[in-house]
Amino acid sequence: MTAAALATACAVIFGTADFFGGLATRRSRVLAVVVFSQLGGLLLIAALMPFLNGTFSPTAMLWGMAAGVAGAAGIVMFYRGLATGMMSVVAPVTATTSMGLPVLFGLFKGDRPSVVALAGVVLGLVAVTLVSRSPDGPAGGSRVWPILNALISGAGFGGFFILLKVAPADAGLWPLLGSRIASITLVALLAVVTGRSLRPIPGTLRVTAAAGLLDMSANVLYVFAAQRGMLTLVAVLVSLYPASTLLLARYVLGERLSRVQLAGVGFALGAVALIAAA
Repeated sequence: MTAAALATACAVIFGTADFFGGLATRRSRVLAVVVFSQLGGLLLIAALMPFLNGTFSPTAMLWGMAAGVAGAAGIVMFYRGLATGMMSVVAPVTATTSMGLPVLFGLFKGDRPSVVALAGVVLGLVAVTLVSRSPDGPAGGSRVWPILNALISGAGFGGFFILLKVAPADAGLWPLLGSRIASITLVALLAVVTGRSLRPIPGTLRVTAAAGLLDMSANVLYVFAAQRGMLTLVAVLVSLYPASTLLLARYVLGERLSRVQLAGVGFALGAVALIAAA
């Protein structure tokens, strides 16, 4: 499969995983959802390792662990945003932010995107402003915190994409294994330090496990796509994941948006589409 096809499939699965993760965090504790979903993903990647090529090295594991720290911060803040705000608002803001960092990294490394790609970045900034507004005007207190969670989450995911990309190309899935070990350890330590329980609420374990397995499946596809293609292209295609989250939130949960927010969601999806097309 081409890098574009892998990244597109990754986006669909990421969005579905986020929907299940959002459902789980609305019914259970955020850190419990993160740890148990990540444990499910760790079991999946451990099962896949013997069947996939890859060269182990301390460098690959260190890059992966650094990515895991960024990803852990991203997933905790993302699930908090999903638990307190509308999925159809939080997901596009996160995607737009996570899209921007790899683009800036590519510029720093010498990439020269076209005018169309730069227009997509500007459109993404407009999208963040629009979806942050409440139906009656500028973002209020109840709207600000989910948006801030989404912005921080997007920064974490953007760092995750970059760090996995710069890992050795022949490492296979070893960096992903390192990232999952680091993220589970970090979140578990956070729970111990803050005195929060990691015991899931009864009845939420299946949804949590589904989120974790889907998330790891998407991560595997991302690693393969990043090893085959340019980060700028792969990252923005992966950032299309809110499309599946939006569809599920709309038709399963019946979420509705104001016209301003709907325009913002459209701009967010249009932004990643413009950059991907460029």
